[in-house]
Amino acid sequence: MKRYIYILLICLAAITGTAQTAQERQAIERISRSAAAMKSMQADFVQTKHLKMLGEKMVSTGRMRYRQSDKLRWEYTSPYAYTFILNGNSVLMKKGNRSDVVDVNRNKMFREIARIMMSSVVGDCLTDKKSFKVSMTTARNTCTATLIPQKKELKAVFTRIVLTFDSRTSMVTKVTMYEKNGDRTEIVLKNAKANTAINAAEFAVK
Repeated sequence: MKRYIYILLICLAAITGTAQTAQERQAIERISRSAAAMKSMQADFVQTKHLKMLGEKMVSTGRMRYRQSDKLRWEYTSPYAYTFILNGNSVLMKKGNRSDVVDVNRNKMFREIARIMMSSVVGDCLTDKKSFKVSMTTARNTCTATLIPQKKELKAVFTRIVLTFDSRTSMVTKVTMYEKNGDRTEIVLKNAKANTAINAAEFAVK
């Protein structure tokens, strides 16, 4: 379940936030404008899972594809093959020859994250203080937003989510998720491209 949450949050990451100061408002407005203009996105990713109890880390790699406003493909390629596709209200999870399709409306956690993701695309969540308490800092080349979950579904899993953006492109470059059990997951996006053609077959749920 946590894996699915991480994947949905990537799509959410580039466009979520609420302003606290003038500087933060400017950063949020810049990011939201970029998000509104983003019809599609594709990137490679490196995911590192830090396990507190074992003092170990697990590294996996893959690629992601996103198309506005409700289509996301998250595909692990190493060290194992696993594909997650969100298309509207349907989620496909595929590993090897096994495929499972889930209706997000039948799972409260899925439904809540999908709702936030959809509202983020149209900008509704920028003033949705019920979902996250947000603070933002800016540096020369980056903006960093810290999201504190306000709803119990997310609070049950995460203490905070930290998003790093490239100030020049306003695109998310890293998502770090801190879990209540002390584990931490970092997802770094590389070779990101916005508004390029993506075959509809990439999002097929069947």
